[in-house]
Amino acid sequence: MGTLHKTAARGFALMDEDKQRHIASKGGQSVPNEKRSFSLDHALAASAGRKGGQNVPDEKRSFSKDRDLAAQAGRKGGKSSGAKNVD
Repeated sequence: MGTLHKTAARGFALMDEDKQRHIASKGGQSVPNEKRSFSLDHALAASAGRKGGQNVPDEKRSFSKDRDLAAQAGRKGGKSSGAKNVD
């Protein structure tokens, strides 16, 4: 096998986090709202997420390994979407 080479951070990786975020945000801003298919079609977004998740092997699925982590993420998502507690 070959040896792993460690490379020095260059370009984007060398920038501070704020500058990286600023540049990365421009990618999303470059697409007009009417062409953002996931923001217009939530079923399409859910389907794409499901399809992507099916391509991850079981051993790399953190939520299937840690149910508490999954529950925590679900609660956080519910709070950010403004969902009401239905207990």
